[in-house]
Amino acid sequence: MEATGNLLNVVDVEATCWEGPPPPGAVNEIIEIGLTVVDLDARARLAKHRILVRPQRSRVSAFCTALTGLTQEEVDTGVAFAEACRLLTAEHRADSRPWASWGDYDRKQFERQCQATGTRYPFGRRHVNAKLRFTEARGLRRRPGMAQALQIAGLPLEGRHHSGADDAWNIAAVVLDLAGKGEWPGA
Repeated sequence: MEATGNLLNVVDVEATCWEGPPPPGAVNEIIEIGLTVVDLDARARLAKHRILVRPQRSRVSAFCTALTGLTQEEVDTGVAFAEACRLLTAEHRADSRPWASWGDYDRKQFERQCQATGTRYPFGRRHVNAKLRFTEARGLRRRPGMAQALQIAGLPLEGRHHSGADDAWNIAAVVLDLAGKGEWPGA
């Protein structure tokens, strides 16, 4: 039975990447979707999820493996992008639940990839850019990366940085810190 509190999905994606420009014909494609469900009323992270996604037009480079820890063999066991989007809607209520990401990259990557593949966009309109919210709440001049934001907030980095599941978990900690100070919408 799912909790009925004020729930938020915190999403972080990892995508194929290269040290320089992509190889001919290759494009950035989502290879991991990390999602943490947050109960803003209870001020708790409820669940941590990971969806591996098989890229169709690119391969995982050595640079990408060093950064994310993901290998081509590992993502080959994942689901197709359209199935990942279906799972986000069916299992995580992505189309009706508000969601947050660190910056706009994740939202824009979903928009690009959905358009390129003819896949229905899985999310609703209620998106919060957690990086912008943190920057404004702290009165910072520059927008910090997620790891730096954790340091500023005095929170530990849990797991591996650039793991979608771990990054979503850590972003959720920042969201809860902001919510606890009354600096998150709806909290």
